[in-house]
Amino acid sequence: MKTRWLLLLAISLGVSRVAAGAADWPQWRGPDRDNKVTGFTEPKTWPKELTKKWTTNVGLGDASPVLVGDKIYVFTRDGDDEIIWCLDAAKGTEIWKDKYAAQAVTNRAASGHPGPRSTPAVAEGKVCTFGVGGTLSCLDAANGKELWRKDTKAWPQFFTSASPIILDGQCIIHIGGEGKGAITAYDLAGGEEKWHWSGDGPGYASPVLVTVEKTKQLVTLTDKSVVGIATADGKLLWQLPYEVPRMQYNSITPIVDGQTVIYAREGAGTAAVKIEKKDDGFITKELWQKKDAPGRFNTPVLKDGLLFGLAPSGRGATVLFCMKAETGEVLWKDDKNKRGECGTVYDAGTVLLALTSDSNLVVFKPNDKEYAELAHYKVADSPTWACPIIAGNRVFVKDKDSVTLWTIE
Repeated sequence: MKTRWLLLLAISLGVSRVAAGAADWPQWRGPDRDNKVTGFTEPKTWPKELTKKWTTNVGLGDASPVLVGDKIYVFTRDGDDEIIWCLDAAKGTEIWKDKYAAQAVTNRAASGHPGPRSTPAVAEGKVCTFGVGGTLSCLDAANGKELWRKDTKAWPQFFTSASPIILDGQCIIHIGGEGKGAITAYDLAGGEEKWHWSGDGPGYASPVLVTVEKTKQLVTLTDKSVVGIATADGKLLWQLPYEVPRMQYNSITPIVDGQTVIYAREGAGTAAVKIEKKDDGFITKELWQKKDAPGRFNTPVLKDGLLFGLAPSGRGATVLFCMKAETGEVLWKDDKNKRGECGTVYDAGTVLLALTSDSNLVVFKPNDKEYAELAHYKVADSPTWACPIIAGNRVFVKDKDSVTLWTIE
């Protein structure tokens, strides 16, 4: 009997390892919203070029694609419609798509990017999207059947950008406009409201999950503060006000390191706070605050106590940088190589990969001394504002209007 039990345990552990090592990228910044890639093996020699497997035209949009199993989900715009695509990850062929009439993007500063910016979330057999005009949709991930859709008819000045999160049978999103909004949880199955916290208007960053003393907290930037909200009932646990300089964007997703939250605002610096339990509530203890901040539309990745991201470098350009997470000290900047206006950095284990909006994928070593490039690839002929998916040796890239699968061979 003991032998049989041990065999069953070994089998179950094996299944767990397969699940944990799967290449799924089901939401904004990956399974844990931290841009950490699992299952990536660095090649002994980096190839001179990547191998293109397929390209599929899907329409405009800066929302990042997501991957679950053998399916890619992409959220775009074509004419007056917003479209949710499901593609075969191996072939790029359409499995299903759903569309609805979308809000026109007329704001001068936002009109150059009329497509969706919010990345889909896929979990529990559902896919949820949040359109530029505040349309929240939930579809059956297998066949695209609409399960529920809510037109909130509300959006901030530059239209929605925050990505929904699916958690404990709920789809949570910050809805609202300038100066007023509500972080709201909807029942994933039926769309009924479960709870909401009313207060600040939405910012442009996406929420992350923090657990402190067994209490799950959703941490996000609003239009004028950073807040911690209990995921069970929407109770406000803590709030830190801040100012965002005029015509700047609070679009940088908070970074979680245990009970520490690192958050940044373009033009207003970077800060780190520790969330602590006190009596029946929570408090925040400031650890450091620095004037240096990442560039707009760029959230650094945390690796081995170091933050790697993109810093502004004048006239819409950025440079890669390394910051010490414990103190906020900038250790190096790659001032020799100017990059696109935005981009993202991934922790792939032994290497870091970055895709910038100038359509260049770069591979470099994670160290605190200097920028050490290993490889450099052009992966699109149009700007790449959306974040890619890195799964095994596959790199899925969304450019202005297409998705392309590249492989590292």
